Amino acid sequence: MITIRTLISRLCLVACATPAVAQEGAIETSTPLFGAPVASPEPPVTALESIPLPQFLVDGGPVIWAISALSIITLAIILWKTWGLARAGAWRKGHARDAVAAYERGERAMAEQILAQGGGPRSTVVRAAVTGRATKPDALAREDTLRVARNELAEAATGLRALELIATIAPLLGLLGTVLGMIAAFQALQDSGARADPGQLAGGIWEALLTTAAGMAVAIPASAALTWFEAVIDRMRRDIEDAVTRIFVARPPEEAADLTRAAE
Repeated sequence: MITIRTLISRLCLVACATPAVAQEGAIETSTPLFGAPVASPEPPVTALESIPLPQFLVDGGPVIWAISALSIITLAIILWKTWGLARAGAWRKGHARDAVAAYERGERAMAEQILAQGGGPRSTVVRAAVTGRATKPDALAREDTLRVARNELAEAATGLRALELIATIAPLLGLLGTVLGMIAAFQALQDSGARADPGQLAGGIWEALLTTAAGMAVAIPASAALTWFEAVIDRMRRDIEDAVTRIFVARPPEEAADLTRAAE
């Protein structure tokens, strides 16, 4: 039988144990809920910073930017000249050849009709030669034909000076960037004193040589394209000289037609 004294002692024990249980079951507020500190929000990235740039543009400095601009200009000139020569008929010489053959047979009307259907520098110069020989003395006709030929060839050569300039200055710009980079690398080596790091010097040297490689990479295609365009224009010049010479040494159309009828 439980006495009053025993009941009071048990209640005291329960009252003393309750704060300890509550303290053990409490959640520490200083500890994060998921075991990791809450990260502060990062600042938003702008549109310009989100655009990735090739590392060589960053390492090369202003000189590499200039060489990159020259590369874009070189590509634009090559595409523009190729399209312009193709549109002008630089690789089409069938009409001029057929017109010269018809003129040598004495068929001037047929030659003029063939030239009217064709275009390009060859047909334009041959048309001037045929028309000039029919309407002017040979000396004046030759001078007028020469003037037309010079204008057509000069028009075909437009833009080649720019390619020649780029092929010349692109390696020089690369060499300039290399020299400036080497100067900066050795200045950094001097500033480091006894604590000089060979790796730092090597990094500065290869970054400096990067501009030379970029300049040569631009100059080589520009020089190759320039040589090809000059070869195309030289071929046009030879074809024009041959066609004009054949027209002026040929018999007049009336005499050629009489000889053809006599032969028949």
